[in-house]
Amino acid sequence: MSHKVVANETAVIERSPGLSFARELRLLSADEYQTVFKNAKRFGNRCFTLLARKNDVGHPRLGLAISKKCARKAVDRNRIKRNFRESFRLHQHQLPSVDIIAMCKPCAIHLDQTEMRQQIDLQWLYIKKRMT
Repeated sequence: MSHKVVANETAVIERSPGLSFARELRLLSADEYQTVFKNAKRFGNRCFTLLARKNDVGHPRLGLAISKKCARKAVDRNRIKRNFRESFRLHQHQLPSVDIIAMCKPCAIHLDQTEMRQQIDLQWLYIKKRMT
């Protein structure tokens, strides 16, 4: 990745065109979510649960279901969602053609940035192994 320095001397990471999180990489409708909830394999660890189901679209898609029960504050829910989106964006080309719904447990808000990313990245590896 290349870095670009702007006027106020903060670094901005330029995005690679092949690593976007475009609309076609998201679960959008309630029907798409329901299909995954009904017929999915469950993956997870102590702080996250991921539901995955094979799809016919030819690429992975991500849906986020981060509840207020898990994270009361909007800032915590947004941080978890941001980490999932960013990690998915970086790993999307390694994943099989599956629909994934990411959920969290209350302990997720206590993870620091590094721990959270490590746990999320590990889940992509499990999905890749078991859904291929």
